[in-house]
Amino acid sequence: MAGFLQRAARAAFLAVALIWAGLIPAQADAPKPVIQKATKGEQCVEDTAYMRKNHMKVLNHHRDETVLEGIRTKKHSLKECINCHASETTGSVAKSKDDFCVSCHSYAAVKIDCFDCHSTKPQGSMAMHPLDAATAHYKHKLAAGAKQPVSVEEMAKVAQ
Repeated sequence: MAGFLQRAARAAFLAVALIWAGLIPAQADAPKPVIQKATKGEQCVEDTAYMRKNHMKVLNHHRDETVLEGIRTKKHSLKECINCHASETTGSVAKSKDDFCVSCHSYAAVKIDCFDCHSTKPQGSMAMHPLDAATAHYKHKLAAGAKQPVSVEEMAKVAQ
């Protein structure tokens, strides 16, 4: 057993030495996500490090306040994020592999489901769907309290 551990330690030391010498590529050479600068605005609503770590918490909190409480603000809205971060090339945050959201989410192997309902391109002030606010909030409140995931199709049936 001691001989095995000594050989393993030598192999690990050799690998580290070769990486350090530049003879074997390290993980630093792995492809990184393409993060495009925002196309509009002077500064993000939060600092970059905070948003990279917490953007989903921020968006979920804003979603809950908007959908369940009816509180609408611009600061952390998905629409405002899209308006600033949509690519100048595609006009979207999720149309191509280099668009703002897709680039990082693909790198992290995380599925983006925001755009199952929301547009990936900046939109005017028109509402996303023809439901009135009370009906939309009621549907989302039902979905939030469901024991199993509720599909978009099932959500649409509630308003009918």
